[in-house]
Amino acid sequence: ETLMATMIAASSIIDAAVLVIAANEPCPQPQTKEHLKALEIAGIKNIIIVQNKIDTVSKERAMENYNEIKNFVKGTIAENAPIIPISAQRGVNIDVLLKLLNEIPIPKRDLTKDPIFLVARSFDVNKPGTLLKDLKGGVIGGALMRGKLKVGDEIEILPGIKMSEKYKPIKTKISSLSLGEEILPGESAGIETELDPFITRSDKLSGNVAGKKLPPVWNDIKVEIHLLNKIVGAKEEIKVEPIKMNEPLMINAWAAKSLGIVKSIGKLVEMNLRIPICISKGEKIILSRRIGQKWRLIGYGIIK
Repeated sequence: ETLMATMIAASSIIDAAVLVIAANEPCPQPQTKEHLKALEIAGIKNIIIVQNKIDTVSKERAMENYNEIKNFVKGTIAENAPIIPISAQRGVNIDVLLKLLNEIPIPKRDLTKDPIFLVARSFDVNKPGTLLKDLKGGVIGGALMRGKLKVGDEIEILPGIKMSEKYKPIKTKISSLSLGEEILPGESAGIETELDPFITRSDKLSGNVAGKKLPPVWNDIKVEIHLLNKIVGAKEEIKVEPIKMNEPLMINAWAAKSLGIVKSIGKLVEMNLRIPICISKGEKIILSRRIGQKWRLIGYGIIK
């Protein structure tokens, strides 16, 4: 579940993906199905399939696994993706993989758009016993989705930090950047702020959005629902049942994770969120349902 949440959060900012499949296991494995479906939902079209661990199987098994992969991706977004057999341990065909990675076209970026930085981590970089004069401000880590940020910029962080029962927006200034003087779209970076490091310690701000003019914060959302036919990620075939009243659903929105409780069902489904999210109208959110002991991907919604 944790791995899928991380992957889904990343899918909102990545331009391409490497789908790794082990040659010494039958394909597809449940989580491989789930990852590919998440890539389809996110619309990631640049995909390279890596058939790893070919050094652990016979030539015949490697070819059998290759055919399993071809059958698995048939009719999906990855149907025409190249399949590169490699041995990561022995360095076989890594040069071919690097060549393909370098050939992926880099999208043109509009640097004039209002910056949106998705916060994946937050922490305190100060060691115990650091003198007051040497303390560094709290750090947020993540990736820039659009626009650009530079040292000295004033930023807002939404929905912010929980104070009693409400979330309070945070305003601060960029003191330094791990990549130099500025960061551009698609780049991952650490941003040192002027915040008290207590606020950023232990990932307290993960899931937030930072920038200058940010999208709204939602405590309740109305979404257009798009459900899958079958639940992916489970070994058995399970049909996706319609959304039910008062049903709890796991929501992944950009880098944020929340629990949505269904309050009304119609053309749009309305949900009350346990943790508010900051996201633009028209963006996709990923929906998961509790099946047994795990949250399973069941579809996506578009915020209206």
